[in-house]
Amino acid sequence: MPLNTLQLTLENHLEQHSASYIAVAKSIFAKPETGNNEYFASAQLTQLLTEQGFEATRNVAGHETAFYAVKASSKPGPTIAFLAEYDALIGIGHACGHNLIGTTSVAAAITLSQVLEQTGGRVVVLGTPAEEGGLAGPGGPKGNVKKRFVEAGLLDDVDVALMVHPSGKTRLTESTLANNHLYFHFYGKPSHAASAPHEGINALDALVLLYNGISVLRQQLPDGVRVHGIITNGGQAPNVIPEYASAHYYIRADSRELVESLEPKLRAIAEGVALATGARVEIDHQIGPRDFKLNPALEAVLLEEFRAAGEHVDLSPQRNKVSTDAGDISHAVPTAHPWLKIGPDDLIFHTVPFREAANSDRGYQALMIGARVLARTGLRLLIDADALQAVKADFTRQP
Repeated sequence: MPLNTLQLTLENHLEQHSASYIAVAKSIFAKPETGNNEYFASAQLTQLLTEQGFEATRNVAGHETAFYAVKASSKPGPTIAFLAEYDALIGIGHACGHNLIGTTSVAAAITLSQVLEQTGGRVVVLGTPAEEGGLAGPGGPKGNVKKRFVEAGLLDDVDVALMVHPSGKTRLTESTLANNHLYFHFYGKPSHAASAPHEGINALDALVLLYNGISVLRQQLPDGVRVHGIITNGGQAPNVIPEYASAHYYIRADSRELVESLEPKLRAIAEGVALATGARVEIDHQIGPRDFKLNPALEAVLLEEFRAAGEHVDLSPQRNKVSTDAGDISHAVPTAHPWLKIGPDDLIFHTVPFREAANSDRGYQALMIGARVLARTGLRLLIDADALQAVKADFTRQP
């Protein structure tokens, strides 16, 4: 069947079902759920998929709200995966637009599945919670869920993975930062802060010295490295010498290797201030997402499809970098994570204006544009063996 006929099938499906996809995105926005608590969002998305003939498995990769959904044709062919994110931020809701991301990927997958019997192959949706972080149950793993999808073998049969992220500008996939987490726990000795301060060991003092020590370290760090953190516990009452204090820090850099090379510097500061104050320190380590492995051949296909959808793609040099656990997927299979305009050019992630844009007419219009672009990109990779081979060759070439 000619490409334009298949594309028309995709367009017709999206036009007929746009209202239901937008309704799901709105319902997820109205009920924001933080990482690993996305029971409503996960149920909404899997229901859409199962109603369209996908076989959905819930509670995968060690996360109750994660899912794996697949629909296969009767003919052999490539497997195209779509990455669905649907968690909200603590205190501010869907200020990163994950209500749009998850629904866009599901809409793209269902749309592409309409032509599977003509193209052959399979369509997969990976429901990946907690992109913004979050503990998976008491004592469960924190964040970086996509890494666990890779470890669980859920990408083993995937040829290409696709998603699109809302933004202030439409841009192709960009470099991201690897990111590890350090959790510092200082233990001292309580005492009355007025009558017997000399009997105590102040855990908060140790933590403040750590905070200042890391701040001083920043001027010695390589360009592009980001180290930032918060105090998560600073004591319980001002008239009691704090016996416990804690902090959570991120280390971000262009590669996992650079991130790991910087960790001993932060650990040395923590151990030094513990020695200086008499406190005891424990340090928990969490491996965060990897940097993103770019794929020029895949980006070329996406650029054509964005332009075919009437989108202006900003091709100016990248100015800022973020971190995403989609980076781990990109080191397992060729992956794209482009950006799609939902509001003004100066829109900033994790802010109230971004949250408002994620629930705007323009945001929901972008949902449908994103689903169209992703579905048409997947279609081309299903039927054009040369294009798929070019994508795989680029993946092999890239470090």
